Amino acid sequence: MSVRNQEPNALWNHFADLNAVPRPSKKEERVIEFMMSFGRELNLETIKDKIGNVIIKKPASPGMENRKKVILQSHLDMVHQKNGDTVFDFDKEGIKMRVQGDWIDAEGTTLGADNGIGVATIMATLSSKEIAHPPLEALFTIDEETGMTGAKELDGSLFNGEILLNLDTEDDDELSIGCAGGIDTNTSYQYHTIETPSNSTGYEIQIKGLLGGHSGMDIDSGRGNANKWMARILWNLSQQNDLFLDVFDGGGLRNAIPREAACSFNISNASSEKMKLEFEKQKQILITEYKSIENNISIEISETSNSEKVISKSDSVKILNTLCSLHNGVYRMSPDIDGLVETSSSLARVLIKDGAFVTQSLQRSSVESTKDEIAMTIKSAFENMGCTVTQSGDYPGWKPNPNSDILTIMENLYKELFHEEPQVKACHAGLECGILGKHLPNVDMISFGPNIRAAHSPDEKVQISSVQKFWKYYIATLKAIPVT
Repeated sequence: MSVRNQEPNALWNHFADLNAVPRPSKKEERVIEFMMSFGRELNLETIKDKIGNVIIKKPASPGMENRKKVILQSHLDMVHQKNGDTVFDFDKEGIKMRVQGDWIDAEGTTLGADNGIGVATIMATLSSKEIAHPPLEALFTIDEETGMTGAKELDGSLFNGEILLNLDTEDDDELSIGCAGGIDTNTSYQYHTIETPSNSTGYEIQIKGLLGGHSGMDIDSGRGNANKWMARILWNLSQQNDLFLDVFDGGGLRNAIPREAACSFNISNASSEKMKLEFEKQKQILITEYKSIENNISIEISETSNSEKVISKSDSVKILNTLCSLHNGVYRMSPDIDGLVETSSSLARVLIKDGAFVTQSLQRSSVESTKDEIAMTIKSAFENMGCTVTQSGDYPGWKPNPNSDILTIMENLYKELFHEEPQVKACHAGLECGILGKHLPNVDMISFGPNIRAAHSPDEKVQISSVQKFWKYYIATLKAIPVT
């Protein structure tokens, strides 16, 4: 059974249409034009603002004209990640979706349910003649995944809405009323090279099969970070052997937990057997430590041809010491909200190649002062070894408002529909609501969505029955919007 045959049919067909359009962050030109054409074909007021966000406005359905105006918001871009053995061109190909029982995923790539399901939900509302709804202002933002520039550059004067429904969370029993802010830390260092020692052998270590996932929502899951694992193995191998780094390539996107890493290095022939024994020891330690979480671990070593040059021993030591010293994972749990990660850091990308050692990491916090603290901690570690450090993309968190009117409406509605209490939470992801609130200071905001698992990884999937539940709840929410 194809994706287009699922219910609600309009939503899934719009999702399939959207997923046929390449839409990586920073390259949203095609999906912007797709959304502009969509709005114009419906004869609705359609605007592209100065940064590239698309706004489509629709009058209320008959009898709903006196309800509060609602802003429906989702982001157009998606994370592009694929398995190492998957051949796929994100710039040219549409996502290859498949139905797997009650779930929909993609063939070896991210699915784009984050935030394509939200976009498709809004599209189904705009194109419908049957759904009862208040006056609507649909906001489709760009570049949410790599900097939130669409939200940052939004012109708030284009909107008159009093309530904002953000459709970008990943558990269908949750109502999100707060989120973390974040800051990117990018570093670079020009290392020294030497002639590869003649009495040495080249080796390559490859780490594959880790779960990966969203570096905000999944940071407290205890999943392995391939970059940190690789640094840990190499540091231990270097303690009793002269190890010279060559190439290190780990991780990918700034907001994804690294699933894979590869590193080549040279070690003296006299130390090779001792090094292999230590490698097996470190491999088994990691497998044992993570056996209850990571069940598809692959850590392998093989001989490789020698490069003409390798990184000097002193710089190899500096690099490994720095990578091992970095805090990675949860930094502080919230003292005020039970179970909420307040502050974290994720080492997303490490690349050593062609004379440069570069890294990308992302620090998150729902508290500005501890966001500054963890950013300072990471910056200091890199500056101590002489790296150039650039911190950018700073965006604020969204402070929870437990007295929100739309929260009260949606809590009561959830209990009425599903006969259970919803989970009212703040999340550790970087929802756009914190930034949008700066441009729309008097707007009452809430975020919700269907069950999406393994976002930002090739294992991403969305649950069909959960989308049906979410759709029912969403339609009921539109009907329940109060009179202005």
